[in-house]
Amino acid sequence: MNRLGKVIAAAAGVAAVGGAALAVREVSRRRPDDPYADEPLGQLPPTRTSTVAAADGTALSVEEIDPEDGGKPDLTAVLVHGFAVSRLSWHFQRRDLARLTDPRVRLVLYDHRSHGRSGRADITTSSIDQLAGDLDEVVRAVAPDGPLVLIGHSMGGMVVMGLAERNPELFAERVRGVALIGTSAGEVGKRGLPRPLLSKHNPVTRLVGQLAEWQPGLVELIRAAAGQLTRQAVRGIGFGSTGISPSLVDFLVDMLNVTPVRVLADFIETLGDHNRYAALAGLKHSHVLVLSGDEDLMTPFSHAERINAELPDAHLVRARGAGHMVMLEQPDLVTEHLATLLRECARGLGSGRKRWWRRA
Repeated sequence: MNRLGKVIAAAAGVAAVGGAALAVREVSRRRPDDPYADEPLGQLPPTRTSTVAAADGTALSVEEIDPEDGGKPDLTAVLVHGFAVSRLSWHFQRRDLARLTDPRVRLVLYDHRSHGRSGRADITTSSIDQLAGDLDEVVRAVAPDGPLVLIGHSMGGMVVMGLAERNPELFAERVRGVALIGTSAGEVGKRGLPRPLLSKHNPVTRLVGQLAEWQPGLVELIRAAAGQLTRQAVRGIGFGSTGISPSLVDFLVDMLNVTPVRVLADFIETLGDHNRYAALAGLKHSHVLVLSGDEDLMTPFSHAERINAELPDAHLVRARGAGHMVMLEQPDLVTEHLATLLRECARGLGSGRKRWWRRA
């Protein structure tokens, strides 16, 4: 059995008894050689926090980070997180991009509905299209003018594509750059986790949804009993096969623990139905970075290659040995390429998808 098969088997074993391989914290022993043992993961203070009301009234938790040196920002970068985690997943990029002086960047981060500190929504509004509308509301509320760079990971990248489809004028007028990290424009179930795991007709998915609705306490109790198996599955699905900091695994498990099983089930259908290849045309006015790990089991590197084929002027980056949570696993690589993208966007090199990265 290959690595993907082993990880899926572990995840399916947990799902059969508890709902998903995305829960339960087991505090690992801190090794002396753990480079992030003393890193304050997820604990960086924001400059400002606010709540933005989505179109249906759902409260979206937002934070802003001004340039660390106090200078005037040249542009605003909005970081859009992935499925089942939160804005905390951008820890390293949030820390390091705020230190830039060329350009100075104001950062905006927020939690999707039903994720992190944002308000809970139901299954009827748990869709990529609705999340794109939420992103639109966040931009209108806290970044109403000036140049923008949109950075999306996993489902967050899908949301950025959804916004391009929903509001092309914003991209034509203000969005100078887009970064699509560990994401897909469609066919998630064909090249990644098997489609049955993304189907609302999957009996495990139905069972999880029913348990979460009728007996949420029971689901959380079962999740909590999964212990080491769940942590092992999270490690396998989230990261590449090479050595990874135990602190990062714990950090990912902590984020996943905040997301109820019901939420995981609510978003399954929209991930399986996602198809935004046509929406990629809306990025023609922006510089585009496409970055993915070549050991990503959720959205394999072939998805990045397909996006790049649709956007031949984009810069495609292969993070060797990295898994789905590439911005945690290889933060310096990701931040370096984001800094280059931001720098070129701030220089205002004109409209159109020029091969900006050849000059980097």
